[in-house]
Amino acid sequence: MQLQIQEPPSLELKGSPREIGLEHGRVLSQQIQDQIKVYEAMFLEASKMSWDAVRNLAEEFRESLEKKLPDIHAEMQGIAEGAGLDLLDIVALNCRSEIAMGSFADGCTSLSWKKHEHGRVLAQNWDWAPAAGKNIAIMSVEQAGKPKVFMVTEAGIVGKIGFNSAGVGVCLNAIRAKPCISSKIPIHVALRLCLESPSAQMAAERVSELGGIACSVHILVADSTTALGLELSPLGDVYLKEDVLGTVTHTNHFIENRNVIEPPWLSGSPIRLDRVRQLLRELISGGISGSQITPGLLRDRIFSDTFNAPQAICCSEDPSRGPAVRSKTIFNIIMNLEKDNVSAELVVGRPGSGEETAVIRMPWA
Repeated sequence: MQLQIQEPPSLELKGSPREIGLEHGRVLSQQIQDQIKVYEAMFLEASKMSWDAVRNLAEEFRESLEKKLPDIHAEMQGIAEGAGLDLLDIVALNCRSEIAMGSFADGCTSLSWKKHEHGRVLAQNWDWAPAAGKNIAIMSVEQAGKPKVFMVTEAGIVGKIGFNSAGVGVCLNAIRAKPCISSKIPIHVALRLCLESPSAQMAAERVSELGGIACSVHILVADSTTALGLELSPLGDVYLKEDVLGTVTHTNHFIENRNVIEPPWLSGSPIRLDRVRQLLRELISGGISGSQITPGLLRDRIFSDTFNAPQAICCSEDPSRGPAVRSKTIFNIIMNLEKDNVSAELVVGRPGSGEETAVIRMPWA
């Protein structure tokens, strides 16, 4: 039976880190507790780890966050209190990528496309386990002295995919590579830091200044004038710049970063990368540019593509994988990053499949 993912709840969070966390935890208490059960099953199937073992590893990350990022730590404390949970449950959710050490198989295809000198489109399909996907939420986060954040995230997780009022957006591609260093910044926390930054370049600098990333990942960050593919690893980073067509594309393997050992793990990742580049070239050679680069066009011509299914740009579940760790496209988001027009369209479900929900526009207020 297909698990139908409904339209996610919307939260408007404002105030101190603790106040933001408390409201997050209170409103999404049921979803957060369910998400813990989902990951408990996933860790058991993929890593043979109990939730108690996961929480024990989370303590290392908690100590580091308390020292380096006390505001984020306070927000996680608030989420835990609001949801009636222990702080380590929330830290474990936020560090699930690092604790799993590549045992989970996130997919995801992302791209940035230059519309003109002062405009970029940033977009991706997020591929993940449907059981976890049913607990996504849309959030705005408003704090004094920082851009207002608009993001799609998982219940209980402080940062993910979205954009801010300064016109900075982020997308995410999981990478499976060792090592993991718990004294560095977890992936989802790094995404939040990027979303609190006034420019793409300053987002990259913020993560670097804090000592870098705990576990390998690709973060595609863009603003109206710049797009950077941040191939981040605990042992060194490589930044990808726009190609001659004004695009940056990425899937689930490093393109240039050779600082870590990255065994092959998703055979469809190179195929998806070639495919998204091919589809972009076809649009560009067909004369598509500027205001013609619309969310509807990108969903129809790129993000609904099923070439090489199930490991397609529009991903479907692979029955050869265990039920707790099968992935499919959970949502598609397309962000418009222009100085006077910062917005996004979100579609929950596989684009072009007929099972997606209505288009959700962000900001929604």
